[in-house]
Amino acid sequence: MAAPTAGLHFSRELIKKLEIKGVNFAEVTLHTGLGTFRPIEVEDISKHKMDAEYYEVDDYACKIVNRAKEENRKICAIGTTSVRAIESSITTTGMLKPSSGWTNVFVSPPHDFALTNALITNFHLPKTSLLIMVTAFMGYDLTMEAYKVAIKNKYRFFSYGDAMLII
Repeated sequence: MAAPTAGLHFSRELIKKLEIKGVNFAEVTLHTGLGTFRPIEVEDISKHKMDAEYYEVDDYACKIVNRAKEENRKICAIGTTSVRAIESSITTTGMLKPSSGWTNVFVSPPHDFALTNALITNFHLPKTSLLIMVTAFMGYDLTMEAYKVAIKNKYRFFSYGDAMLII
């Protein structure tokens, strides 16, 4: 239902430059459905229900990510979709495990991100699960501050908009 929009900011040339600098890439899959973009219509966000979406995390991706965690390196998810797939495939020891299936995980504050410690994501619309995930990652106040700057500077929002790096 949607393009991997945060990933659209990466040209082949940029990926190659990052690889030369030592960045390793691991791919995960989440088949994003309309539920991801559905507005949250409940007062208590803990009552929000996500539609189930199919995801896949393979052994190769797990090896790359788990090695990075063991080496205390940054693990940067490219997009909220990647975060949902990762958060659906965590072991009790906080490592990434190969898995696939249907997930309806809804990442909202407070949330302890087991692996992801950096995130590249687009600017999302109000009242969406995507914006809620961003607030879980960087906190409500900092999120609102970033969005005020984005609005003031006329950044483009949503799927084909501008992106931000959150560390």
